[in-house]
Amino acid sequence: MRRLLLVAALLALLPLPARAQGWVPQRVAQLQALDKVTARVSVLRVPLDQPERFGSLTITVRACNARPPDEVPDAAAWLEISDSRAQQGATPAFRGWMFANAPGVSMLEHPVYDIRLLECGAR
Repeated sequence: MRRLLLVAALLALLPLPARAQGWVPQRVAQLQALDKVTARVSVLRVPLDQPERFGSLTITVRACNARPPDEVPDAAAWLEISDSRAQQGATPAFRGWMFANAPGVSMLEHPVYDIRLLECGAR
């Protein structure tokens, strides 16, 4: 875990073009959604900027990037997740980057649902 945090800190110091190098923007995020109450697992294909419902959650993918095919597979997506059961004006349930190869780095903390990024693709 320390090594991962150190790498993340070092990457934050790099100029933006160096950080973005090697990532390919994609149009669709493939997410795994779990309802912890019913144990129902669903795979959602969510296009950029098109809200998708899962239970009381509304998931919007703002960016989705993948590594080129000749590199180790990985994906990173910027997600905004809101809960319709939350009080009016409450902060979103999640807003930030999720990583396919490191789901524990940044994850949705919700008592009923779990969302995980699987991959980013063209369609």
